[in-house]
Parts: sequence; structure tokens; C-alpha cells
Amino acid sequence: MDSTAHRRLKAIQGHLLPSTEDPSDQIQTNQTAGEFSIVVFHHKPDFVLATFVYISRHAVESFQDYKYLGTRLRIDGTVGEYKWMTYGEAGSARSAVGSGLWRHGLSKGARVGLYFINSPEWLIVDHACSAYSYISVPLYDTLGPDAVKYIVNHADIQAIFCVPNTLSALLSFLSEIPSVCLIVVVGGIDEHLPSLPSTCGVKLISYSQLLSQGRSSLQPFCPPKPEDVATICYTSGTTGTPKGVVLTHGNLIASAAGMSHSIKFNSADVYMSYLPLAHIYERANQVLSLYYGVAVGFYQGGYSSVNLLSNLFIHWSYALDNVYLRNMFLACTTEYAGIINAVKSSGALRERLFNAAYHSKKQAIMSDRRSSPMWDRLVFNKIKAKLGGRVRFMGSGASPLSPDVMEFLRICFGCSIIEGYGMTETSCVISIMEDGDNLTGHVGSPNPACEVKLVDVPEMNYTSEDQPFPRGEICVRGPIVFQGYFKDDVQTREVMDDDGWLHTGDIGLWIPGGRLKIIDRKKNIFKLAQGEYIAPEKVENVYAKCRFVSQCFVYGDSLNSCLVAVVSVDPDILKDWAASEGIKYEDLGQLCNDRRARAAVLADMDAIGREAQLRGFEFAKAVTLVLEPFTVENDLLTPTFKRPQAKAYFANAIADMYTEISASDPMLAQ
Repeated sequence: MDSTAHRRLKAIQGHLLPSTEDPSDQIQTNQTAGEFSIVVFHHKPDFVLATFVYISRHAVESFQDYKYLGTRLRIDGTVGEYKWMTYGEAGSARSAVGSGLWRHGLSKGARVGLYFINSPEWLIVDHACSAYSYISVPLYDTLGPDAVKYIVNHADIQAIFCVPNTLSALLSFLSEIPSVCLIVVVGGIDEHLPSLPSTCGVKLISYSQLLSQGRSSLQPFCPPKPEDVATICYTSGTTGTPKGVVLTHGNLIASAAGMSHSIKFNSADVYMSYLPLAHIYERANQVLSLYYGVAVGFYQGGYSSVNLLSNLFIHWSYALDNVYLRNMFLACTTEYAGIINAVKSSGALRERLFNAAYHSKKQAIMSDRRSSPMWDRLVFNKIKAKLGGRVRFMGSGASPLSPDVMEFLRICFGCSIIEGYGMTETSCVISIMEDGDNLTGHVGSPNPACEVKLVDVPEMNYTSEDQPFPRGEICVRGPIVFQGYFKDDVQTREVMDDDGWLHTGDIGLWIPGGRLKIIDRKKNIFKLAQGEYIAPEKVENVYAKCRFVSQCFVYGDSLNSCLVAVVSVDPDILKDWAASEGIKYEDLGQLCNDRRARAAVLADMDAIGREAQLRGFEFAKAVTLVLEPFTVENDLLTPTFKRPQAKAYFANAIADMYTEISASDPMLAQ
């Protein structure tokens, strides 16, 4: 076994509960494609790591007086300092909430909905569900009433925690969710809560009242087994109704234990929570934070736009949270176009200074030496200050970062940048980079708690025989893999084979060192008229580097032989371009419709595409410019960053582009 596998084996063993069996009976090496050997952690109920309540108890006992959950006080509309709850206080609240639910008749296995954004109460309710064997069901507050109603009924939710804003939505369809018997309003004032008719069978109380009721009759924990269901996470999917991903306590802890091999927290760290807690990436980070005694500060803005770094210059509340927190850990889904554009618009002298500093520090990193501290003082410390100045770690778990973005983050922020890859169905992490790995363009090697293999996809010409490296669909097996989609055996069988392998729909290849590189997407592909397969996410990630592009939607189908694109433009860049070209316009909407603007954007996209070596049929042949961003609020983005409605929303624009293409070049249209 090589040294990497030995280190993984040691890491995973350090998180296992004591066993009288010989660990070698359950842990072994396994040869996968290429030259890579990984650790296989066999899923046996009596050997699965622990349950969430075990981790929670450990944290409360070990970090009793440490800061745990922090929110910034708002007085007369002014945002002030953070107010902190200790681990001990959170533990007491957990017991009170769980006991209160027990008092209201909820028994083991009851499903509890959480219908509000990140806050201390969200985590406390989740901890209470674990301690008393309830099953938490996160409800995105941005899903909309119809999806929420569907999930509540599909999951047979009995109790829902909400806030005053989401309470009104619940009350509007209260008669249509018959399983609900209790609604708890977080932040609600008892005397301001509406009265419900006794015939509806639903009790409506405030969170503070539930705490009081629980404290007056505390119940002992009812801890779950590792194989018991911990949560049902509904994913928006690309079409149809939401799917409920069933995850056990063993799933969550196995994933976190594997993550801990690469991510090292300590009790002096402060973590900023801003991704929705309904998102598995944020849930996994919270398990690690709890285990290591990390303080968690909650971001005060919304999360409709979570491209943190690209928005630093306009979304100052991100920076303010970090200045107050002075956080040393930040998990973010990131792009860097905003910073690049800010540099380019700062003036020729500043741009030259930035480029000189950037290339000097890049050479230092490549040669494994320290760069001159002068560059940090002159340039990079100003960027670091936007995140509080003490960030020591960044993690990315969205679509794969391009090598130049990864390089950019390491140079500008001077901290450890680790990229991982995962999905809700795998309890988060499938693979993750090791700290200190400076190679870019990959998502690390497999989580020690799973097996990973690549399966041939002949229709896309990906096989294990490919040179120089084997390629194929990424498949995962092990204790991190979900139990199936709730009440949906058909869709479960579509992604799980008879041998327990989860087929992710992502295309990867093995590169030296056992690293996994994601190169394509199988699930979200379409075929053009000439038979070529297109993975739109790959093309969109390339075009995202275009200076005009804030967001991009690429479309194609089997009736046409080329792609078209809808681009949500960066208005400042578009205005600067118009000024440089001497173009007059009444408003930005008119400018977006100007054929010269569309031609300029398409030309820039073409240049970026050539740099990225897109194949000829992967280039968009027409573009529509829009000012409206793709957000959750306008249904152009789901909370898990998919865009199932974009095709219908832009149907007229798509038709117009293909008509335009047909008129200008009939050979490109069928």
C-alpha cells in the first residue's frame, strides 16, 4: 500500500468507534483504474463511525464554554457586533427543543421540517432531531409554496419550524398539508401569532414557548443507530418534482470523517455560514465544525447570489461579516471575473502593478518558495482585507474550478485552497484535494470512506482504454452513498446498480497520483442534429471567463446543428465598452439589443472559446443579451444551482436566434 493510502487508512481509523473485531477484516486496499490504490471502508452497521448525536455530545462536553453560534445584532436598523451562544448553551437548547417536540406527541422517526434560512435555531433544531431520533427535512425558503407543499406532504412532515415570513405561506395552504400537527415560529412573539381554529388540528406556538415547555419536562435522549435515517434532503433536480435523498447518521459521519483527512479545523477557527443549510455541502461543514469545536458565524445577507468573490466589490455585507468575525475559514462557491474586471477598471498603473505582483508570486508558488512580502503589502493584503484579513482556508465544492481560477485564488488570498467534489446522494464529498497539493485542474483523490471507479460511456467515446489516462462515468460505492430516493424506487434504480454503485452522471479521468479530474457531464447532455453530443455546463464554464458575461445559458437540440447562448451581462463592462466605441443609447435594455453589442460579446466569447480549445460545434453561433440575472427569485436558478426553467423562459429568444442563424447561414440550421 502506498503512503497516501496508509495516511487515509490511519485517518479513517482515528474516527472509528471501538470494535472487538480485527479492523483488517473490514478495511483493505482496492485497485482501481490506472495506477491508483484507494482505501475501501466496508459498510457494517456495528463498525460505522458514529451518529450525529455522538458528535454533538462530544462537542458539548469538550467545548462547553467555547463560542459556537454567532449572529450580528441589529439595533434600529444598524448592524453591530456578533452575539455568541456557547456550546453548552446550544446543548441545553437542543435538549429543550427535543423534549418540547416529545411533549407535543412526536415519536421516534417523526419528520420535522425546517423552513427558514441559516441561523443558530436551525442548527439547534437539527441537533435536537438527532438527539431524539427525529428526521430533519430542510425546506429551502426560496423553493416557493408549491414545492414546499409537495415536500411536506411527500415526507409526511408532522412539525415545521418556520419564521414569520414563511409562516404566511404555510397558513395559505394549511388545509392541504394534513400530516402537520405542530408549527413552531422562530422569532415570533406569542401575542402576535394568529389564532388557528381548533378544528384544523394544528398547534401554533413560538420557539421560545417550545423551549419553555421542553425545559419544564426534560426527556432523556433517544439516540438513533448509525443505520437510522438522519435527514431527507430534497433536491430540485433538472425536471419534475423534487426528489428526497435519504441519508443515515452513518452516511453523514462517514463523509465527514473522510473529509477530515484533508480539512483540518481547530477550536480557534471561526467559520462563516452563508450557503443554505439545506445544502449538503454546508451540512457536512457543520458536522466538522461541531466535532472540532469551531465557532460558526452566520452571514446576514441572503444567498440568492453566492458567487462571493466575484461580488465582493458590490456586496459589502459579505466583507463586513468577515471583518467582524475575522474568520480563519471560509467555504465558498466562487468565480473570479468580478475581481479581474475591478483590476482592469482601476487604471493602467494599478493594473500593471497587479500583474507584476501576480506573476512574481505565481513563479514563487510554482518553484515552491515564498514570494516577496512586498507584493502582499502593496497589492494582495487589500484583497485579503475584503474577507477580514485572516482567512487561512478556502474550500470549493461547486462545479470544478478551472486551473486559472484556482491559481488566482491561491495567489491573491495566500491561503490554502482545497477543492472537493460530491453530491447530495453521497452525503457530500466523493473526492477532495490534499492540503499542500499545488497541482490544479483536478478535484483530489477519493474520500477514504468510499470506492470510486470509472465506467465506459461509449456514446461519448469515453473508455477505460483511453490514452494517456482512462476515462468514464464516475461511480461511487461505500458508506457515504445514500439509501435511495424517498418513496421513489424507480428513480433510485436509475442511478444505483445491483452491486451498490451510484452512477453520478459526471465524466472523469484518473491523472497521476490517484487524482480525479472532471471533464464532462453525462446527465446534462444533448445531441446536435449532426450527432455530436454537447455538455452545456462545460461550455458555460468556459464562457464564464468572458469579461462581459455575468452568467451564461447555452442551448442546443437535435433539430439544430449549432449552439446558441443567452448571456446575463455585466452592466458596468457593457457600459464601458459602449463608451469606448462611442455608441449612444437611451438605456441598457436598448444597448443589449444593439447588434454591435451582441457582436462584441460573441467575439469575446469566441476568443475565450479558442483559448480553451472548444471544439467547433461547441461554439455558440448567436447570443442574446439580458440584464436580468439568473436567480432563485425569478425561477432561473434552483437553490442547488440548476436551471430547469431557462429553456422555457428564453424560448422566444432561442427561436429568434435560430431564425437569425438560418437567415445568415442556412448550412448551420436544419
